[in-house]
Amino acid sequence: MLFNDTYFTIQKNSEGLFKDKGSKFISYAYAVTNETEIKDIIQQLKKEHHAARHHCYAWRLGADKQAYRANDDGEPSNTAGKPILGQIQSKDLTDILIVVVRYFGGTLLGVGGLIQAYREAAADALKNAVIIEKHIHLHYQVDFSFEHLNEVMKQMKQFDCKITKQEFDSACSIQFSIRKSLSENCEAKLKTISTLNLKYI
Repeated sequence: MLFNDTYFTIQKNSEGLFKDKGSKFISYAYAVTNETEIKDIIQQLKKEHHAARHHCYAWRLGADKQAYRANDDGEPSNTAGKPILGQIQSKDLTDILIVVVRYFGGTLLGVGGLIQAYREAAADALKNAVIIEKHIHLHYQVDFSFEHLNEVMKQMKQFDCKITKQEFDSACSIQFSIRKSLSENCEAKLKTISTLNLKYI
């Protein structure tokens, strides 16, 4: 079975900028892993830019990219959050938050102008970011008797498993992570070892 076990995100935080008719759009891209982290970042930015008119954002989380949100923060509907999210989607990124802080310059930009401004600001933050490919890993625990240690370690090496915890005694236990695309074959090989117990963690 063929798995798609890679996804793209940014290596570290980055910033961008777009100006139009006196309005300044400062963009921030963050590498994130959960909604609590996202809320904390947005709150912090609102404190830092308390004089700004809007703090619009979009985010997407998870290797499956199923969790996402866009927020216009008082701008006309779909003129801010959606264009920002569009930039995330166009680069096929996840585990990312982009916030665009707007300082109003006194001239209204109109719906089209706003969409372009938020899109360009988000794009600039991504242009300044380093995009990296990550692998999806599954985590297991395997329990077995000491006599099977060599067999188990052979499979760990063959499938490039990363051992995160191990206990070797008369009864042995290993916790490890493995790329999703290799997991099915590794499971099958380990299960051929008698008295071995394998479980997800």
